[in-house]
Amino acid sequence: MALATGTTAPDFTLKTKNDDGLADVTLSDNFGKKKTVLLFFPLAFTSVCMKEMCDVSSSITAYNDLNAAVYGISVDSPFAQEQMAKVDNLQFPLLSDFNKEVSTAYDVCYSDLLGFKGVSKRSAFVIDEKGVIVYSESSDDPHDLPNFDAIKAALA
Repeated sequence: MALATGTTAPDFTLKTKNDDGLADVTLSDNFGKKKTVLLFFPLAFTSVCMKEMCDVSSSITAYNDLNAAVYGISVDSPFAQEQMAKVDNLQFPLLSDFNKEVSTAYDVCYSDLLGFKGVSKRSAFVIDEKGVIVYSESSDDPHDLPNFDAIKAALA
């Protein structure tokens, strides 16, 4: 069961990759400055995951206007994620949880999805400026997209 609202968000540092190379992204860097949306997704380049990331990217201005940083997180390598971001022209960072530590800390790992163990469940968390989870959603069905209206309401 995913971490509940009211829980202090586990801090992490994950890798992202772009044309400038690998870079670290640390959740707590946002504390005291902005809210954070974490969107865990199962696998890069799958149709539902690409739709989710593209939908969020096309409305990134709405998240920016709500003073929120948005990150997509999967257990894919940062190199695969970089290619997905380029193909889809994503306007926010994808973070690699290759070692499955963050997905485990947020309790959003499948024990088995199509024979793959430790893949991130499609999940969404909104974390306030103090580092507290104010919205939590996770689905056992990888086809179910998060409730983006509820996410934006939690940011308001």
